[in-house]
Amino acid sequence: MNTPDPCPFCRPENERIAQTSEYAMVLIDPFPCSPGHMLVVPKRHVASFFELDPLEQADVLNQVVAARRIAAEDREPDGFNIGLNDGEAAGQTIGHCHWHVIPRYEGDVEDPRGGVRWVVPQRAAYWEGMG
Repeated sequence: MNTPDPCPFCRPENERIAQTSEYAMVLIDPFPCSPGHMLVVPKRHVASFFELDPLEQADVLNQVVAARRIAAEDREPDGFNIGLNDGEAAGQTIGHCHWHVIPRYEGDVEDPRGGVRWVVPQRAAYWEGMG
């Protein structure tokens, strides 16, 4: 995985920082999927969430909750997609762990069922084979 040098998450622009904690930062996504899209990034440069120690992992997850609150402050989202791409095979393109907190709005896509399952499109609409 080719992480740009310098890493965009190690020293983000101040205007992108929505909140910081001891081990993590909440950033405004520069390429948002929807209004209010936030990123939660550990301060330590590691590629995988599973490389973080338990205190760092707990703080990152607490910041995911904070990012949801921040994303909803000025908007009224109807739901959220929350997740991370951990490893190149999972679609990770920047080698610094980061969680996405993506507000969803009624009608933003034709059929939102399946949500994150659409990372493998042929398996997303599992309900079509039921019944």
